[in-house]
Amino acid sequence: MKKQKIVLQNIDSFELKDIFECGQCFRWNLQEDGSYTGVFGKNVLNIKKENDKITIEGICQNDIQKTVEEYFDLNRDYKKIKQKLAQIDENMKTSIQYGEGIRLLNQDLWETIVSFIISANNNIPRIKGIIERLSKKYGDKITWEGKDYYTFPTPEQLKEVTIQEYRNLGLGFRDKRIYETTQMVLTKQVDLEEIKQNPNTFEVREQLLSLSGIGPKVADCILLFSTLKRLEVFPIDVWVRRVMNDLYIKQQDEAKVSKKQIEKIATEKFGDLAGMAQQYLFYWRREK
Repeated sequence: MKKQKIVLQNIDSFELKDIFECGQCFRWNLQEDGSYTGVFGKNVLNIKKENDKITIEGICQNDIQKTVEEYFDLNRDYKKIKQKLAQIDENMKTSIQYGEGIRLLNQDLWETIVSFIISANNNIPRIKGIIERLSKKYGDKITWEGKDYYTFPTPEQLKEVTIQEYRNLGLGFRDKRIYETTQMVLTKQVDLEEIKQNPNTFEVREQLLSLSGIGPKVADCILLFSTLKRLEVFPIDVWVRRVMNDLYIKQQDEAKVSKKQIEKIATEKFGDLAGMAQQYLFYWRREK
């Protein structure tokens, strides 16, 4: 693997903070100079944005142009998506203005599954720490500019890992879930390659839900943030419940708002772009 560099200019919807801090990924870290460094696949890249110029450099397994295009979803027209959603109502328009640089990453399906199982009842610093320790112990080392980085371990690399070994990494109650899910994937009880080829979102969700530690919210996050990229799904967490209640449902007791109510409104209002709407609303409400 060799060092590569690419410079992009005038890319719409590409603000580093919006992309890397909107809750979709856990392996990108802010550097002192305002750039971000991240590990995905067998790549370690640093991204810096100055005005309209985006400089991306690092260790890349394949051609950097193709890798960046795929991972950062550069072939999707985000300007068109924002224009369509902004017409729905003022709330949507405001949330888009706040997070207008959001771009959904095409993350590895296996890494997204494990990362979001780890995310259950967890905070971002802890999630990042666990994923880093897991990668350092079981992934492959890549050295770039004198610093060591580690790839996310494959199911095969986790084959012999015990529940106790996961516990030692600080996974808590998630240790058993990661262990069981790994075994289910290795034995093809759930075939990830098959899932990738299946266009039926309902069927794919059902298969994801059969994995240990995956509930509806985590399944929807995987559907939206991985290479599956189902833009119609609407993950619901505490922030999304809050913003949907405040803006649209207006129930005095937020706890009484059902998932069904939220999903019905999301489908009616946002249609096949519900996942994008969720990201703008979630990021706006959580950050503000």
